[in-house]
Amino acid sequence: METKLYVGNLPYTTSEDELQALFAPAGPVKTVTVVRDRDTGRSRGFAFVEMETQADAQKAISMMNGKDLEGRPLTVNLARPREDRSGGRSGGKGRPNSRGGSRDRDY
Repeated sequence: METKLYVGNLPYTTSEDELQALFAPAGPVKTVTVVRDRDTGRSRGFAFVEMETQADAQKAISMMNGKDLEGRPLTVNLARPREDRSGGRSGGKGRPNSRGGSRDRDY
């Protein structure tokens, strides 16, 4: 079963090491990933924590969900699987101009 947790409402200064230490009392932590903005490198305010076992993950949820961290109540729950995202425009032939018209009109 799933052992990866979503941790939201994090202070932007929270590091991977801090989260590792925060979640360790619930059980062994496999990985911690603070999600960062690709352009600035600044935290986006959420992270993923992977626990060793499902029991540890459930224990972490019960211990950490709503816990205050620097004045912010944490949101901790099971991470949902990442949705498949296509790399380009969304379907169809696209829109050649902002008015939705075609470039091939006869005037």
